[in-house]
Amino acid sequence: MTMDIERGWIYLADLEPQHGTESGKTRPVLVIQTDLLNRQGHPSTLVIPLTTNVVSNAKPLRVGVPKPHKGFSQVSDLMIDQIRAIDNLRLYRRDSKKLIKKIVQLESGLMAQVEDCIKKVFDLN
Repeated sequence: MTMDIERGWIYLADLEPQHGTESGKTRPVLVIQTDLLNRQGHPSTLVIPLTTNVVSNAKPLRVGVPKPHKGFSQVSDLMIDQIRAIDNLRLYRRDSKKLIKKIVQLESGLMAQVEDCIKKVFDLN
């Protein structure tokens, strides 16, 4: 199943049940895990959830995804402070082995912003 999961792509994922301040619902997530693990069949995936509850000037905790971005009908934020590992089954329909939805590959400029914010949040600079 993990062959379908690729770094830098946005997918729909079922994030229920939610605990505490975690993002819940079925929502878009950006895969940030290396494709080395994805190709090797790792059972979980590191992701960043997206939200339409946009907060201005919130870097490095958020990166904005503008409305004109392919595959989105609303302006969204990538919630860098909500990075988490999810079981790969959260990316697939419960009744089949098909992805819920593979939405779009994040543009390279936005991916670079995400990577920069991850470095700051994890103090890797």
